[in-house]
Amino acid sequence: MVRTLSSTPKADGFRAPGEFEPKAGCWLIWPERPDTWRLGAKPAQKLFARVAAAIAESEPVTIAVSRRQWLNARAMLPESVRLVEMSTDDSWLRDSGPNFVINDRGDVRGVDWTFNAYGGHDGGLYAPWNLDDLAARKVLETERMDRYRSPLIAEGGGLQCDGEGTLITTEQCLLNRNRNGHLGKAAVEQQLGDYLGLEHVIWLPRGFCFDETDGHVDDVCCFVRPGVVAMSWTEDRDDPQYEIVREVEDVLRSARDARGRSLEVHRIAHPRPIEMTAEEAESVDQVDSTWARPAGNRIAATYINYYPGNSVVVVPQFDDEKLDLAAKAKLAELFPQHRITGIENSREILLGGGNVACITLPVYAGQTKA
Repeated sequence: MVRTLSSTPKADGFRAPGEFEPKAGCWLIWPERPDTWRLGAKPAQKLFARVAAAIAESEPVTIAVSRRQWLNARAMLPESVRLVEMSTDDSWLRDSGPNFVINDRGDVRGVDWTFNAYGGHDGGLYAPWNLDDLAARKVLETERMDRYRSPLIAEGGGLQCDGEGTLITTEQCLLNRNRNGHLGKAAVEQQLGDYLGLEHVIWLPRGFCFDETDGHVDDVCCFVRPGVVAMSWTEDRDDPQYEIVREVEDVLRSARDARGRSLEVHRIAHPRPIEMTAEEAESVDQVDSTWARPAGNRIAATYINYYPGNSVVVVPQFDDEKLDLAAKAKLAELFPQHRITGIENSREILLGGGNVACITLPVYAGQTKA
């Protein structure tokens, strides 16, 4: 029986693992929404299939798909990928799905945050979002994992844990008036601590320019392992992210984690922001209740939005040979036991508002401490 628990993960001895920890699988949602994805999501579907196939070489993959798209998805995906028929509003399962928590006895449970499509009626990206707010519960039911429901409005892409009690997040997102600004920082920290088993929060003032999610941290920096962080970087003074990455680095280099360690910070140079072409903009349905993506709309491109599996690291590529190769080389240095797999033409995912990490939901494996 799958239970909805009235306690909290921290009280029950659970913690949020780091993104680099062992996984039992990975979930994605098959894209089809024509007011998010251009050309009826056909180009994006090819990229989602490519991402799923790359991850399936490392751990089991499940795709949530509508009944309308089930046969199409089945035809495009490897047989090893499991399909689960599910109704959703869009395809950002990192954000609408659960944050998994683990304990030292090998148990895995899920935290179901309150989801409002990145701001609800105050700058949110689409409406309605009620099906996406149910996505975490549906995933946990399918995986037969107990659930904690949190009143905090949060998305997985806004949270970076080290597995040892430290979280990196941004004030721009979690303390936004369209999320939890009315609660105040202390109350938000308390909620994060209770539901992720945290001892310490490192607050970045903001995320990247042109990020529709109000500054998710998963475009900016991520834990490679406890005490070690990779971050997006630029030396170009004309880059709109120039001042932001220096602000981020200053915070990270002056911070201490929950164990009292200073952080080792590694830079990965990012491309210039990508602009949506007129042709691309014209191929997205225009709907009043959905965030507009006109020609010239700029989107933050970053290699930090990668997925680290058990044996592969799946990283976006932007048709910039020099930077693409440099990013893969740096990730190979940071993950020496992994195969680095680049996803060519990741622009197609980025045009929808995110990238590889944003569309993937890692399911963590239970780990028993001796």
